[in-house]
Amino acid sequence: MSIYGSVIPGAERLAKIPVLSKAARRRHRWFQYWETHNHNVSLTCRYFGISRQTFYYWKPRYTQQGPRGLEDRSCRPRRVKQRTWSLVLIGRVKAVREQYPRWGKDKLAVLLWREGIACSVSMVGRILAHLKHTRQLVEPVYQAVKVRKRRQHARRKPRDDTAREPGDIVQIDTLDVRPIPGTILKQFTARDMVSRWDVVEVYSRATATTASRFLQRVLERMPFQVRAIQVDGGSEFMAEFEDTCQQRGLQLFVLPPRSPKLNGHVERAQRTHTEEFWEVTDVGWTVAEVQPELRAWETVYNTVRPHQSLHYRTPAEFLVDGHWIEPGLNQQNQSSPVGEV
Repeated sequence: MSIYGSVIPGAERLAKIPVLSKAARRRHRWFQYWETHNHNVSLTCRYFGISRQTFYYWKPRYTQQGPRGLEDRSCRPRRVKQRTWSLVLIGRVKAVREQYPRWGKDKLAVLLWREGIACSVSMVGRILAHLKHTRQLVEPVYQAVKVRKRRQHARRKPRDDTAREPGDIVQIDTLDVRPIPGTILKQFTARDMVSRWDVVEVYSRATATTASRFLQRVLERMPFQVRAIQVDGGSEFMAEFEDTCQQRGLQLFVLPPRSPKLNGHVERAQRTHTEEFWEVTDVGWTVAEVQPELRAWETVYNTVRPHQSLHYRTPAEFLVDGHWIEPGLNQQNQSSPVGEV
């Protein structure tokens, strides 16, 4: 008995149909449409939304190779630069990198030069990339380490702790003043959140010592008892400044990182002092020359300038109207009377 195999009708035709990629099938539809519409290139380009340059770029490849010619070709250069480093150099770079895992190619190249191995920085970088790609160099897993210095007195302000009377919370901040190239002054500003009473001083540096000295001026020149101080996380508000707050029995509130909006009162005061004093006052740019003028401006700010937030009263008038101080007490804490400014 003989058994003859049979071929499914149409199998030979299906075997000859090329298996094209998605991009090639899309391009093949262009030319099928072009062939069925009398080879009208303009109509084909409008229908598929392609440019004539794109159509004529693929047309020679379709004419010569058929649908297979519509596949994307490799963009790899014909001549690829070969690696020139040796196995000895690879091993030495790997050993040095494992010994100093946080050092980059620049420092590693210097170490290799010290050993007498002439190797460029770019070659060290390529070797490191090769080692990582081939998993010959496994980088150590780094763990984020947060170093937080414990502060004995300062703490976060409780949510329910709000300022209701003058002196409940006084915000303090620093301002960099650069009037001319090469000159940097540090202005310390203290603002009471309720009365808007400000105390300003200027120093050559912003350190814990100058901040502590400024705190003494704040306690002397504010016409009410200060009970709490609020500052940001600047280093000038640590060490001696924190010790002074603790000795004076003042609560010290420190803002969380990246939250200047919580110190909004003093931040707004800094803008006012910049626009109404620094940008319009013509004085010598030394601490000795600026300090008297800034002190006179402080008197004007607290006793002459109307504040919109206080219904166009001065901080001194607000304190008198609220019976927090007696009339005339505000002038006792100022260096000069209002009439002398």
